[in-house]
Amino acid sequence: MPTITLYGSAMPRPGDAIYEETRRLGALLAQAGYIVITGGYNGLMAAASQGASEAGGHVIGVTCIPLERARGSKVNPWVKEVVACDSLHERVFELIRLADAFVVMPGGLGTLNELVYTSEMMRAGDAPRRPVICYGDFWNKIVQDANIAGYMHSEGWGDIHFATSPETILAALQTYA
Repeated sequence: MPTITLYGSAMPRPGDAIYEETRRLGALLAQAGYIVITGGYNGLMAAASQGASEAGGHVIGVTCIPLERARGSKVNPWVKEVVACDSLHERVFELIRLADAFVVMPGGLGTLNELVYTSEMMRAGDAPRRPVICYGDFWNKIVQDANIAGYMHSEGWGDIHFATSPETILAALQTYA
């Protein structure tokens, strides 16, 4: 079964528009036969996990023991399988290693780090090239500004695509299958 790693903010809560859209995306992915992988905690990770689990899908949470100690983070209840990592670096590496494609929802520095690290590992040949689909307009300016600044290789963001709804994310993923 193909696997999709979903990156996104830990801040949104149930009822927030982005939480509900991400929950719908998790359900669509599960219904289409994808395994959903997240960082395993709250916010958009929980939303995707909830949607996938409620739709009968399998959810893997890649967690980080130091985050749990420092922040008291707890694995969300929709995760069916936990991959516990000893460092944040190992966690991001596992999120990349386990995925056939990536979906990047809005987020902060952690999500930005995941997007950049994923893209750079693929560019450098440390990970196979796979599609990266960013949700909505949130990442457009960041990616465009990085492209036009003249400080990065032209293929740095080459696998990044944009989608505007959970349905267009699913359609984009299915074109790469």
